[in-house]
Amino acid sequence: MSGKPKTVFVGDSLIEGGRWQEWFPELEAVNLGVGGDTTEGLIARLDEVAAEDPDTVVLLIGTNDVANRRGIEQVVRGIETALVNIRAAQPDARILVQSVLPRGAEYAEFVKEINRHVWQFAATVRAHYLDLWPVMAVESGELNPDFTEDRLHLNEEGYKAWLSELEPALERVHDLPPSSRPIRLPELQAQLNAEKSGE
Repeated sequence: MSGKPKTVFVGDSLIEGGRWQEWFPELEAVNLGVGGDTTEGLIARLDEVAAEDPDTVVLLIGTNDVANRRGIEQVVRGIETALVNIRAAQPDARILVQSVLPRGAEYAEFVKEINRHVWQFAATVRAHYLDLWPVMAVESGELNPDFTEDRLHLNEEGYKAWLSELEPALERVHDLPPSSRPIRLPELQAQLNAEKSGE
């Protein structure tokens, strides 16, 4: 027992390639990333996540489904099923689901639509949602060329950009009581503050 909150990072090669323990020394980080994994593959191995009995689950999955030309509905259903199963197995865990990362520009609208559905669904299983699109994509919707050599896997600069969003998101997740409420999007929070001040 390390006494540190156990955080499982689960997903495909983008997760597998992360040095999570090095980057988050305050956590007991467990890397359950598997190269080439799809939502279907992830769902089949969620018992690995449950076996760790984590305090927090950080999920990134879906880009290989996109590459395999699965339909939007199928990809969304896969991510949603994974979230439902994680929540059922870990009723008190914090869950942070991240948007599917951009790839080539030809995938942009497809991936955006997947992410829109996952964002809307996350709160129903008391999961937090982190939108990585603004920091990872260029205007065309392509993964920033500075962050990748193959328009899919991330280089050091790509992981730095990701961490610039993930670190504060995890801080917010851990500052909340377990499973209490989703992270509010900045514009929504501003709107709520405006409404409150106008009461």
